[in-house]
Amino acid sequence: MNALIIDDEPLAHLVLLEYAKDLPFLNIVGQCHLATEALTFLEQEQVDLIFLDINMPKLKGLDFLRTLAKPPLVIVTSAYEEYALESYELSVCDYLLKPFRYDRFLKAVNQAKARYMTSSPSVSAIQEDKKDDSFFIKSDKRTIQIRYEEIYFLESYGNYVKIWLHDQFHLTPQTLSSFEAKLPSTFYRIHKSFIVQLPYIDYIEGNQVMMKNEKSLPIGKSYRAGFKALLNKS
Repeated sequence: MNALIIDDEPLAHLVLLEYAKDLPFLNIVGQCHLATEALTFLEQEQVDLIFLDINMPKLKGLDFLRTLAKPPLVIVTSAYEEYALESYELSVCDYLLKPFRYDRFLKAVNQAKARYMTSSPSVSAIQEDKKDDSFFIKSDKRTIQIRYEEIYFLESYGNYVKIWLHDQFHLTPQTLSSFEAKLPSTFYRIHKSFIVQLPYIDYIEGNQVMMKNEKSLPIGKSYRAGFKALLNKS
């Protein structure tokens, strides 16, 4: 997702940039300190998500949002909680009350990602094209070819990733985030340590996902809302 920050506070920009840098699916393509600057930016660049402050000079955040005929996804970032109801009436993805922690930011971004993946045909088409592709990993002094469709789930294991097939796994020295950006749309991150392939889910009970290879995986607290939204759309 290409994201734009609109906030008149420089510190707010620094916080969002720091939080976003470890998310490979989130690309900060612009920063505006006034909503009026953002109007010009949106005419020139493709933006999928806006981090939007409310109290800004010249043009308030929500007034700016009302001017957009086809607004991108929006996550409000504000120090004032009284605008929350009005914001949700404008169909924002989430409302982050400053100062917010990383886990709360991640929850909001995952909710936006779930909406983005289910509402963007172009993204789905691109990723569907990749679902039958294979890739190579280094594992135990060997180079192994793995097809995406063979993967049940991926598990973070320190500085390694376990790539689980039906009844075995391959251990490779990579991070889970490095995989996340290149996986097809049939994959979804349900926990900081797990990415599952949706067709291999057998059932969901409480905050546990039972895979068809009889492995039970937890749904992380900060991922639940986004995962639930994705399932409701599916």
